[in-house]
Amino acid sequence: MRLSPRIQATAEPAIPTARSWAARYAGQAGPVIDLTQAVPGYPPHPALLEQLGRAAGDAALAGYGPIDGDPALRTALAADISRFYGAAVAPADIALTAGGNLAFSMVMATLCGQGDAVALPTPWYFNHHMALTMLGARVLPLPCHAEQGFVPSASAARALLAEGARALVLVSPNNPTGAVYPPALLAELATACREAGAWLVLDETYRDFLAPEQSPPHALFADPAWRDHVVHLYSFSKAYCVPGHRVGAVACGPAFRAELVKALDTWQICPPRAAQHALAWAVPALLDWRLANRDLMAERARAFRAAVAPLPGWRLDALGAYFAYLRLPDGAPDAMAAAETLAAEHGLLCLPGPFFGPGQQRHLRLAFANVGLEAIAAVPGRLRRLG
Repeated sequence: MRLSPRIQATAEPAIPTARSWAARYAGQAGPVIDLTQAVPGYPPHPALLEQLGRAAGDAALAGYGPIDGDPALRTALAADISRFYGAAVAPADIALTAGGNLAFSMVMATLCGQGDAVALPTPWYFNHHMALTMLGARVLPLPCHAEQGFVPSASAARALLAEGARALVLVSPNNPTGAVYPPALLAELATACREAGAWLVLDETYRDFLAPEQSPPHALFADPAWRDHVVHLYSFSKAYCVPGHRVGAVACGPAFRAELVKALDTWQICPPRAAQHALAWAVPALLDWRLANRDLMAERARAFRAAVAPLPGWRLDALGAYFAYLRLPDGAPDAMAAAETLAAEHGLLCLPGPFFGPGQQRHLRLAFANVGLEAIAAVPGRLRRLG
């Protein structure tokens, strides 16, 4: 029996693949340290858990809600975006989704289809590439290099737009590298997209973990014309520690939104109601808690940098938000073999660079945000065992 060729052409899920290697680990190096998936390494706020529990038992929230999300959370997020970026974003600009990955998939289905070209920086977030493959889109790699801090070149991006790219997708702070794109570059790339008649799709899932001096990360929302060529993606999973509740968001203009609603209605009907209700309370109420967690993650980033610095031959090519992008030493196996050995023999789970696109054979991604300082301190000992 035949199956979809687009699905068959899509890569296997990365994280289950990496975790399957650890099934062979016998525990000789100590407890497993899992740095594969980007998950908050601390629990949700107790008051948020209380809100979620009450909302889950509310019969009024068991029914369908608005296709584009409940007004209370749309209003709260619009206010939070306006505060964070220093520019007015309205509830009418916001559509809520059942998670950030679904937000991306629905946005790209609104923008493109079979054979349409999309520019995607490498290394890329593998679920973005998977979603585009499923749509039948043609991915145009935009190489980003360690020597430039894994930040894309504006001239290279313009060249891909000139080739007919329907959209340019950016993730900042970046997954997998942690790189943060400078405001001037984001402004230049937004202008390039507008001039080329293309869309800038900007995923800022990790924006809550930017250092104070990096905020606001850009001034795109201050441009009155942003709604005509920019689509912004956000997820509540990381900042509020609720990835299992699946709530994300899209900020966009009215023309794009009118078409996006068709995807919202078809693929999700409505986002999870109880989680929306609880998050509408949490967005303003837990601001100080979020800022404290930003500082906590910065502490883990500093600890990771200090821990791996003495490792001979290893090179930390990028670090930020949740991620470290670590270059293997000369003489070590390539990333696929190295990651499998680290998981199966030494109990350190990380993701090999090739999961994030071409040209990444010498890098590993480690999501240091998942674990506390004690586990971070144990990482160099596991890496040394690679030989």
